[in-house]
Amino acid sequence: MTRNNEDRLGVKDEGQNAPVSETAQSPLSFVSPTEFVDLPTGGRFYPEGHPLQGKDTLEIRYMTAKDEDILTSKTLLKKGVAVDRMLQNILVDKSINVDELFIGDKNALVVAARVSGYGPEYKTNVTCPACGASAVHTFDLSDISVKLSELEEVTITDKGTFTLQLPRTKVNVECRLLTGKDERNMSAAAEKRKKYNLPEAPLTQLLKTIIVSLNGETESEVIEEFIGKMPAMDSKYLRAAYEKVVPNVDMKHLYSCDSCGTDTTLDIPFSVSFFWPDR
Repeated sequence: MTRNNEDRLGVKDEGQNAPVSETAQSPLSFVSPTEFVDLPTGGRFYPEGHPLQGKDTLEIRYMTAKDEDILTSKTLLKKGVAVDRMLQNILVDKSINVDELFIGDKNALVVAARVSGYGPEYKTNVTCPACGASAVHTFDLSDISVKLSELEEVTITDKGTFTLQLPRTKVNVECRLLTGKDERNMSAAAEKRKKYNLPEAPLTQLLKTIIVSLNGETESEVIEEFIGKMPAMDSKYLRAAYEKVVPNVDMKHLYSCDSCGTDTTLDIPFSVSFFWPDR
């Protein structure tokens, strides 16, 4: 949804008898158009008191040249926060913090911002999973749909968390969705482990981040100890359940390889050309 041109331009044609202050106004003084983006979560997982609790859309304005400055800032790119800063800048409601958005909702904003700035066509290199051939493929971002929660055996709480029972230990686990801040912190933790030549631990790090309580116990030491001893069956079940519960944008796209003729499904990659199509 976008505002009409009269609202964007901020002026009306009052004729030759209009006051000087109105006729002298520049025809280029206008407000950027906005649109409402559908949130995959529908606001269901945000806690009470959060500005998005129960809200199924979020208003953003179209990208501008100033937003492109943010995306091309060498300092912000080096810190890995250029896209987050751009998203924060285009939010109409400034009380909302991009860091607190759940991953699915943030991804929906990223796609919407890309379409408003550069259109729905997205050209990037892809690799055929069948034969390994590389080719330039054009994705239509307007075809992206919302993936809703698929798991029925979970209970969503009043706090926006969800609970389920593990199959082997029968422990009742309470989990939360990852936010943009969580994702960044997990990436930083992985880099730190790599720096000090420590073994990678992506699965346990994910579990430590999403688990809120175990049988009602919220102490981090207890949760960490349980994760270290969790049977692989329970770990696999919990991670699979989380993937099915999390609402997100569906980035899967049908791809036909010109080299081997195989039809397959690919995830649309967030490559460097997503927001920098001319690079």
